[in-house]
Amino acid sequence: MTQYLTYTYNKDTFNGWAKFTIEKWKVEIALGKTTRKVAIVGAGIVGAGCAYAMINQAICDEIMMIDRTYERAVAQALDLSHCMDFTSTRTKVSAGRLEDCRDMDVVIITAGANPKPGQTRMDLLEDARMITEDLVRKIMSGGFDGIFVVASNPVDVVTYIVKEISGFPRHRVIGTGTSIDTSRLKTLLSELFSIDPRSVHGYALGEHGESQFVAWSHVTIGGKPLLHILEQHKDRFSHVNLDEIAQKTKDAGWEIFTKKGNTQFGIGNALAYITRSILNDEHRIIAVSAILDGEYGWNNVCVGVPAIIGEGGIKEIIELHLNEEEKMKLSQSCKVIQKGIA
Repeated sequence: MTQYLTYTYNKDTFNGWAKFTIEKWKVEIALGKTTRKVAIVGAGIVGAGCAYAMINQAICDEIMMIDRTYERAVAQALDLSHCMDFTSTRTKVSAGRLEDCRDMDVVIITAGANPKPGQTRMDLLEDARMITEDLVRKIMSGGFDGIFVVASNPVDVVTYIVKEISGFPRHRVIGTGTSIDTSRLKTLLSELFSIDPRSVHGYALGEHGESQFVAWSHVTIGGKPLLHILEQHKDRFSHVNLDEIAQKTKDAGWEIFTKKGNTQFGIGNALAYITRSILNDEHRIIAVSAILDGEYGWNNVCVGVPAIIGEGGIKEIIELHLNEEEKMKLSQSCKVIQKGIA
């Protein structure tokens, strides 16, 4: 005999539930637990990789995909929405336009030109300037008042352009900078020393480009300075060549690009990582493109340095005590970026 579950409508029960729900919403709003919204400008390979990472890590509640070809944004949003049955939480994904960014907490910019064989990131500057100026003006015309996170190359100069066009204070415009280069450095070292890359601490600094460098004086493994490890275990680690590692760190992006035509997953996760630290107010220290105002002795230039990232953007830029060689390399990098800005 089949039994059916019946539910009898009860006015008092319903009113009680409604009252509870309203009070819950009030508490959530008071605690700042509102819907977290992110727009991704550029629905290509990097933008889609970023969105995919954010969905799988449950970083935000809503993602809006934006592209100059609206149909591609629609297709990417539809494709990404089909992930939800396989994830732990549901992220609403939709397509939109630049003028629709008013309610966004974070706007991620991945749109830009791709380098041709033989070009450097700086060779993209003129195309990047025109694209960036146009899209930022349209975003701002819609009333956006959140935080910009920039991945478009040359990222240090483009981040500066976004700050200038938007008129935002410097802490609300963040470039991916050397975050991805730092991750590549840690991966290389983890393979050499047979450890988890998350047990390696240190930074690639300067331009996300040809003049970047590794601050070896601040690289540690398990809290122990790498330079001390190499000094104490000369025979065991005689195969470790720091100059070679720094070069491989710099060239990693180009190696990927020349072999498959793009980079996607590393930079996508870097964007997700920075965005998560903003939305969750995690205060993570990340090597990002930040606009300096006296830090490291430089002003009005955007360069990859470690910074504390949390609610509101950059909380503080960390000034490392660099040795003389590292100071010189950072100055060289700042000059290259400054020339690009000029």
